[in-house]
Amino acid sequence: MRTALTIVFFALPVSGAFSLKSKLLKLANIKLGKHVSYCGGGALYGRGLISIGDETWISPRSVFHSNIAAAIHIGSRCDIGPSVSFIPGSHEIGTSFRRAGSGVARDIFVGDGVWIGAGCLILGGVTIGEGSVIAAGAVVTKDIPPNTLAGGVPCRMIRKLN
Repeated sequence: MRTALTIVFFALPVSGAFSLKSKLLKLANIKLGKHVSYCGGGALYGRGLISIGDETWISPRSVFHSNIAAAIHIGSRCDIGPSVSFIPGSHEIGTSFRRAGSGVARDIFVGDGVWIGAGCLILGGVTIGEGSVIAAGAVVTKDIPPNTLAGGVPCRMIRKLN
C-alpha cells in the first residue's frame, strides 16, 4: 500500500492537495495529527509505525524507511526540509567474511517544534529534543538535547538556543 501511495503522490501537486494526501496517508496506517502538510515526491517504505504530530510540514522528497521493529515519531509543529531521510534500520558489524552483520532497528523520536534542514539523515536510536534545529546536510547518529542548534557529519551541538 505504501509503495502505491508513493506512486500516487508523484502525480499530485507538491505544495497542494494536503487534505487528500492526509487521507491517503491514513489509509496506509500512518498516524497523523491535525493539519499535517505532506508535500510528497519522496517515499514511504516498510510496514513500521510512522506517526506525525499536529501542524507538521514534510517537504518534498523526504523518505521514511520504516521498520516493523522500530517506530518513527515526529512531533507537532515540526518543519522537515527537502530530501530528509529517516532510517531506523541498520546492521551490526559482522565478521570479515561479511561486514554487514545481523540487522537491527531502533526507534527515531523527533520532539515538538523541531526544524530539520534539507538533506539530513536521521538514523535509528536517535532522539532530537524539542525546539532543536538540525543544519542542512547533517547526519544525526546520536541524541540531540532540547533547544539545540546542531549540524555536521556526524551531527554535533553547535550552540544552545533560547
